[in-house]
Amino acid sequence: MTLIVRQLREIEAEINACIAQDNPTAHKRPILTSIPGIGAVTAAAILIECPEVGTMTGKQIASLSGLAPMTRESGKWRGQAYLQGGRKQLRDALYMPALVAARFNPELKRKYQAMITAGKPPKVALTTLMRKLIKLANTLIRNDRKWERKAA
Repeated sequence: MTLIVRQLREIEAEINACIAQDNPTAHKRPILTSIPGIGAVTAAAILIECPEVGTMTGKQIASLSGLAPMTRESGKWRGQAYLQGGRKQLRDALYMPALVAARFNPELKRKYQAMITAGKPPKVALTTLMRKLIKLANTLIRNDRKWERKAA
């Protein structure tokens, strides 16, 4: 086993131990991992980078994670919406889960396909899924329940 692999395993074990020691945080992890697309690594990243998850409104959590669109406008001039601010590590941690959710989470897959069909660029559609994932995580933790597939 190489040194790097061993060190990565030690770091992962330390992160898991820290999360397990903190009872409220340990309780949130299974809720997060119940969401299709969010695995143990992303759940740990959300809990570490955003301990406030579950205590905010949807707009607040989107803004805190840097996924709320900001518009550039001045008088009659209308610019393009863009992302700014927030916690970059949290935003980065949500990118791959959004890709997975676009394929395997039925509700988010429909949203992604609808946006692509409407002519939105794939990155814009993925950013929307990232925002929906963090808002969903916030809502589920606030309501203390796991994700459930909606009946069709």
